[in-house]
Amino acid sequence: MRALAGRRDVEQALVHTGQHYDDNMSEMFFRELGLPVPDVNLEVGSGSQAWQTAQIMMRFEKVVLDEFPNWVLVYGDVNSTVAAAMVCAKLGIRVGHVEAGLRSFDRTMPEEINRLLTDQIADLLFTPSKDGDENLVREGVTTEKIHLVGNVMIDTLVKLLPKAQGEGLKAKGLGNEKYALVTLHRPSNVDEPKMLNKIMTALGEISIDLPVVFPVHPRTRTKISEFGFHISENGRVNLIDPLGYLDFLSLQKNATVVITDSGGIQEETTFLGVPCLTIRQNTERPITVEMGTNIVVGQDMAQLKREVYNILDGQSRQGRVPPLWDGHASERIAEVLAENCA
Repeated sequence: MRALAGRRDVEQALVHTGQHYDDNMSEMFFRELGLPVPDVNLEVGSGSQAWQTAQIMMRFEKVVLDEFPNWVLVYGDVNSTVAAAMVCAKLGIRVGHVEAGLRSFDRTMPEEINRLLTDQIADLLFTPSKDGDENLVREGVTTEKIHLVGNVMIDTLVKLLPKAQGEGLKAKGLGNEKYALVTLHRPSNVDEPKMLNKIMTALGEISIDLPVVFPVHPRTRTKISEFGFHISENGRVNLIDPLGYLDFLSLQKNATVVITDSGGIQEETTFLGVPCLTIRQNTERPITVEMGTNIVVGQDMAQLKREVYNILDGQSRQGRVPPLWDGHASERIAEVLAENCA
């Protein structure tokens, strides 16, 4: 939106679907990321995959029919992404997909279905890395539609990193102490009692030697309480409320290691040069493993602990920042859009 705002040849409007519906968190992210107040808020809220996708489609269709834009940009791989893309495809409105081409090759993940369907019906596909281009070509997408532009999440990180220096550390009283930063939210990790128990046990053991800071997703906190898990009294696992972008970015930048199941955090840690251990069987961001600081440990808690102690022993992976992750991806997207709006 910042890149397009400087162009006289493009007008834009922001639609907030309300899929991520927590008022306090939503307001915080809009404020910290410098986003304008949405022109439209569909206020969809929570629900099953089918209900949420259907509600977005029904409500967004009215917006599209009223506005009838030249282009609709959709982002990432959430239900909003595929719902908006399907509405536009059926109405003959051109769609651009930002963060296209990423694949985990695991169709049990709802996000993978969203990615596959959106990329097949989008008119422009903006990829963050070369593997995205390769995946799309293999799936029959014509090369004229594909544009390797880099990573818009890194654009945001580059812009806001100067504002995030140390604030999260001060807020949590960590000072210069080493710590592991943890995020977990995927059903395969937090909805299965045995798996969540293994993870919490491992974190408790790790925390004896390395304090753990764990901003807990609301669903994850509910499951921890529901399953009645307890952290080892000898450890130092600090369960805290979810953080805003700036506080979390500060904690991430200064962490000794980040333990996560989030795709975006795999990318951010690679840019920041912070070791990342991913508790998943696969990743749709293989560039973070090939070039970056990411190691996929699956759901093997013994390997997780080994990798943490390797990092503490100074044996962390030395990664590189992938091409075009330079803070200018959005400008490249704006240029392509302007050319196609003519």
